[in-house]
Amino acid sequence: MIKAVIIDDEPKAIQGLTWELSNFEDELEVVAKFTEPEKAIPYLKSSKIDCLFLDIEMPTMDGFQFLEKLEHKDFAVVITTAYNEYAITALKKEAIDYLLKPIDTDDLADTIAKIKKHSAKGFTTEKFEDILLKFNNKLNHKKITINTDGKLVFLEPKDIFYVESDGNYSTLYLSDKKKIVVTKKLKDINELLPKDHFFRIHNSYIINLNKIKEFLKSDGYVVLENNAKIPVSRQRKSEFLEKL
Repeated sequence: MIKAVIIDDEPKAIQGLTWELSNFEDELEVVAKFTEPEKAIPYLKSSKIDCLFLDIEMPTMDGFQFLEKLEHKDFAVVITTAYNEYAITALKKEAIDYLLKPIDTDDLADTIAKIKKHSAKGFTTEKFEDILLKFNNKLNHKKITINTDGKLVFLEPKDIFYVESDGNYSTLYLSDKKKIVVTKKLKDINELLPKDHFFRIHNSYIINLNKIKEFLKSDGYVVLENNAKIPVSRQRKSEFLEKL
């Protein structure tokens, strides 16, 4: 029997999902329901479950922040969301499942089949974190999610001055003079950043266009507001000028 928990700030959404899940009462049991994600944390830390149905948009703590607070995610996570179909379709290919509200019974049946097939361990690997990153960065354009040192860091784009490549590593330089080193290539970081604010100005650098203080034409450098001097690649100079 699958033991499941539902977290959603809308009581009607919980009621609807519970009703849908009652069609599978021979396979799945809802052992707890929470409208406040904060109250679910101690329960999940002390209880053994198989599956969590988790809403993303919640006022006090969104689903991504909630998962970040859990040290051990030894259960399958099914994200329930009202986001548009295009984002769901783009991520359906991954191991984790997503249910679009209002939840369809056939989709739910497919989800339960996946939970039964896969062990909980399959949802605790780095792939889980990568899926979470993709989901958050596609649907939440306000923040950039970076996976580093075994945790997810949520950054405002305006706080990133530039990113520097060092082979398979990249360093993000932030407005508070801090820096974050991640085990990702620069091209992977570039995919996470909003294209209207960031530009890969050189094979080794991505800059925040809003942080440019000067462009030294003769030297081929830009100077950022933190006085960092970044070279402009000849091949990218024309495109860079168009961006300006």
